[in-house]
Amino acid sequence: MRHRRPWIESEPEHCGANEYVAQPVTEGTIHCPHCGVETPDIMPTNACVRFWECPACRALVKPKPGDCCVFCSYGTMPCPPRQR
Repeated sequence: MRHRRPWIESEPEHCGANEYVAQPVTEGTIHCPHCGVETPDIMPTNACVRFWECPACRALVKPKPGDCCVFCSYGTMPCPPRQR
């Protein structure tokens, strides 16, 4: 008999008894490279944010070359698609 772990809503059949299925982090903070303000923001789980407007200086922030989105370039956490 499998032991059900209450902290996981649903367990895929392939999970072993000691595995933990982590959910991606969707809350992060973006640091504006223009004015330095740090703003908490919600990351979408199914897409990358290619442009972000700073609420303080209104600069349009784009990802650094090689990064998929502004969270990967200027955020405290990479975007959810990169966390997987």
